[in-house]
Amino acid sequence: MCQWFAPTSLRLSFETEGKGSFSAEDVENLVVRNEAGDVISLNLPTKFVLISNHQIYADWWYAWCLIYFIGVQGVHRYVYITLKKSLQWIPIIGWGMQLYGFIFLARSWASDRLQLASHLAALGKRAEEEEKPFCFLLYPEGTLVSPKTRPISKKFAEKEGIADLNHLLLPRSTGLYHSLRSLAPRVPDLKLIDLTVLYPGTVFYQDAQELILVKMILWSVGIPPMKYGQDYYTLRSIFMDGVPPPVIHIHLKMFNVATDIPIGDVTSDTCISYELSHQDGNVFEEKKAFDVWLRELWQEKDVLITQFFETRSFRVGGMCPIEIPVKLRRKREILDAFCFFLPAGIGYLWGMIRQ
Repeated sequence: MCQWFAPTSLRLSFETEGKGSFSAEDVENLVVRNEAGDVISLNLPTKFVLISNHQIYADWWYAWCLIYFIGVQGVHRYVYITLKKSLQWIPIIGWGMQLYGFIFLARSWASDRLQLASHLAALGKRAEEEEKPFCFLLYPEGTLVSPKTRPISKKFAEKEGIADLNHLLLPRSTGLYHSLRSLAPRVPDLKLIDLTVLYPGTVFYQDAQELILVKMILWSVGIPPMKYGQDYYTLRSIFMDGVPPPVIHIHLKMFNVATDIPIGDVTSDTCISYELSHQDGNVFEEKKAFDVWLRELWQEKDVLITQFFETRSFRVGGMCPIEIPVKLRRKREILDAFCFFLPAGIGYLWGMIRQ
């Protein structure tokens, strides 16, 4: 889709100084290039939870594009996300999402807690037993940064007595915390990959001589502070109006879930019983520690975005960003674009035949 209708590229940088950092040797070893010098894959771990800030509805699409380049064959066939429960009944598309193992939730933590834990536990166990890749994609902010959600985040910060963020919403920790606890016992080498994503902004000016409105794309500067991504890029503008972001700036951090993240004891297979015994309002010390850890991660992300506006780059530690054009590595993979609908189509036809 991007290659045909919305050409763009991913401009990657890697944390080299703080938490979740990569060494210069790590970065050199994880980048795989072809004979022409083009990046064709990233030697990152293939079992991970991916989190990111959330600006536009196409965030998930560009995250999927990045996942396509992770590993020799890509991890894009093994991505799992959570969706509203009602979406599973959409004809064709909903059936396809069910067959691909997407997790449908009622958006009520009281009823979703066990469903999420058991589903993720099963997926993680199967990935480990079958030695297959695994990616669970989650946006801790829970929604887009918008004029409606910014005041809610600010109000919550005031209520909790914590600092609000300038460019982001305060993250919600509960879903990610229980997801990591459910997966970690089944996937011992599970990693958490954290993305900070920014899109180029756009400005309009009127040509004084020809009196026409011309749109200029700010290639380096991100969407301006206190502005909102959906005012610049929508699914319609990207894929139907031919106005994709010319480049997506992505800064990566990576953590070992078992040793770098405070989620409590995950050495034994106890997450399901833990979920059943957990009562609303009963806050454990380990959950508090995770709340602080995630909030600090988002504060670092907020500072990083401020620095981006000042320097016009995520470049840190003297390392140049890595550019990856979003296009297929092999022509035969065109068929993969339609594989999502194949199981759903077969299910639909089988249902029609049985009638």
